[in-house]
Formats: sequence, C-alpha cells, structure tokens
Amino acid sequence: MEMEKNPSMDFPHFRCPISMEFMKDPVTISTGVTYEKKNIERWFYTYKKNMCPATMQCIESLDMTPNHTLKRLILAWRNAQSGDQSCSSSQGRHSIKHDELMELLGTIESNPFKVSCLKKLKSILEMGDEIMVDFKRSGGLEVLVRVIIQVLVESSDFVTFRACEEALGVLQLLPFSEEEDDESTQLLMKPECMKSMSIMLQRGSTEARFCTISIFQKMAKADYHWNYVAQDQGIDFFKSLLEIVSDEICTKASSCTLQLLIGILDASKKSRLKAIEAGAVCTLIELLPDSNRSKCEKIMQLIKLICECADGRLAFIEHDLGIAAISKKLLNVSDAATKIGVKIIWLLCNFHSTERVLEEMLVCGTVKRLVALLHISGRSTTKDRVVKIFKLHSRRWRRYPCFPLELKDYLGMENESC
Repeated sequence: MEMEKNPSMDFPHFRCPISMEFMKDPVTISTGVTYEKKNIERWFYTYKKNMCPATMQCIESLDMTPNHTLKRLILAWRNAQSGDQSCSSSQGRHSIKHDELMELLGTIESNPFKVSCLKKLKSILEMGDEIMVDFKRSGGLEVLVRVIIQVLVESSDFVTFRACEEALGVLQLLPFSEEEDDESTQLLMKPECMKSMSIMLQRGSTEARFCTISIFQKMAKADYHWNYVAQDQGIDFFKSLLEIVSDEICTKASSCTLQLLIGILDASKKSRLKAIEAGAVCTLIELLPDSNRSKCEKIMQLIKLICECADGRLAFIEHDLGIAAISKKLLNVSDAATKIGVKIIWLLCNFHSTERVLEEMLVCGTVKRLVALLHISGRSTTKDRVVKIFKLHSRRWRRYPCFPLELKDYLGMENESC
C-alpha cells in the first residue's frame, strides 16, 4: 500500500524511477541507478530492453546488486514516520532535519551523480553533534563507505573519483571514540575500505589526502592493527605518506602525517620495514635540518623507531648526512629532541659500531656534544646512556687527536672510581 507523503518531503530517491512508488526491494544496476527489483526485472526480461530506463544508456550486463543500505534507510524512515504522529514544535523541527537527512542519504545511495548531495550532507552535519548522532544511527556511515569503495571498481571514472573525495570530506567530520569498537569502526577497518582510502592517499587532491590522513589518525587512536596495511598496501602506501610529509605547502597535512607515521611504525615492525623500503630514512634525514621544533621532534622519533631494527640502522649509517644531522640537533632544539637523539646514537654505537661510524661521530661533533651532556648537573637516563656509550668506545676514540681532553680527564676519574 502506498505510504502517505510527508508534506515537507517527497523523497523521490526512495521511489522506483519506473513505478514512482516507494521501493521495498531496491536493486542497483550497472549504471548506478536503483530500481524496485520486480520493476526492473520486468523491464529487462518481459519487455526485452537492454538500456537503463532512467539514463537511457545501453548496458551490456543485466546484473543487479541488492541495495541493502537504501532498503534500511527506507525502513528507518517508515518507522520514524509511523512514530511521529504527535510531537511538539521542537520535535517537529528535528523531524524535518531528520527527513532532509534521510532523503539526502537515499539520493546518494540511488543516484550515480552524488557530489552535490555529499556537499549538502557535509553542510548539514556541520550543524552540530545531534545531527551527527542521527546520521550514524540512520546508517549514514554505511552509505559513505559504499561511495568510497566504489572507487575500487571504477577508479578511472572521474565522477566516481570525485564522489569518493567528497565522501572522505564528510567522513572526517565524524567523531571517533578511542574506546569505540562498534560497527562504525569495523566498517572503516574493512580491507576494501582501507584499499580505497589508500588509493585516494596516492591519487586524490590535496584536500582529499588531508581528510584521509585525519581519518587514519582517528583509526590509529582506535588501536587499528597497521600490520594489515603494511601487508596489503605495500610500499606505495608509505611512499604516499612520505610524499605528503615532504610537502612544504600544506604544513598541517605534513605534521599530521608525521604523527600518523609515528603511530603506525610504533605499532607494527612490519610497517617499519615497508617504510624503510619506501625511502623513509633518506626523506626524514633530508627534512631534519630545516625543521622547526615540533617537526624536528616527530622526525627524530621516526628515525629512532626505524633505527630500532637492523635494516633501519644500516640505511641510516649509509646516508652521508645521517649522523651529522642528528648531532646538530643535540642540545639545540629541546630536551625531548636531545633525549631521542642520544637514543639514536646509542643504538648505532651498540649495534653498528664500525670504525667508520665511530670516526664520523668524532668528526661531526657528536662526541663533543655528548661530553657537554656529561657536564649537565643531576642524573638522568639520557646522561646514564651517554656514560655507557663512552665506556663502550672511549678506548677507540682516544687514538684520535680530536678526542676532547676534558673527556680524557673524566674517563680517568671514572676508571679510578671503578
């Protein structure tokens, strides 16, 4: 039976384009248009038509895909309408907003041309938290995810690509709880969704890339297992992140990407190997000299994480500027940067203490800066680590004429006390 229409909303995209009745079993055909199943079957098989009734495009495949999300939206709207007989004026205003939201979701779900609707959806969601809650409760996130993963099927189609970019812009507005382990988080963590967002990270506009980074940051806080990304996406994913890190125009995106990389590499050793393979060591070392305090600390934290594995340390010492770049930041940026820098030097001295590496530390002034750290009053884990470095390699450094005289005295005192 035909449902009574809301005077404020006609919901054309909840209706079948053939019969103009509200759909009960919506299916989507290859042109992206959704129809009532029995109506489109009659069109194809009874009337022997091989074109889309709405767009009049000729189609080769008569395959139909059940549109479960649209079906849920229609049912949710029906239920809301049936329970909305007596309401106050404020409830009435909320109902109109809800109706507008439901119509937009229905339009996005059933119409192949989605960009303008997604832009309007974004402006509605910016109204406040209440409408965002309603959006998620009404299956809005499922609609966005369906738009995003469509890029896997039609990655060369400009309209599909733009719709995916707009959907990411909407998605990054939504709040994520760190403790959230519900359907919302699980939807985004699905491999096909991650692959789609990785494609946008590599090929999307500057704004789309930033939105994707913001979404990944929220997922990192929700304890996403980044091993899957390293395994599924390979080095292209990390090359894209490093490209954004190197972007001198959009500094906010660069900073956010550095923080994201720290989360990924800290959580996954496999990701560190992929990042090394993607050229992370070279990129980070070359960015370090001109970085400000915040960026410097993030870059040094990433280098430390990379140097905690053998391949990372090898890549670091093979770079001509690596040791010099770290040495110049000791005592010159912040206590945090100095602490991280000493940890990097300690890792090199402990696991890759070749003659060339130790000589380079003398020539680049690393040893001199470590001596200065010893003169700082008080005791700290950083100072203790410096002492351990000298106990390991002081005998080899003493042979060089540039070895600091004051350190010889300090080490003599250390030997006497032992």
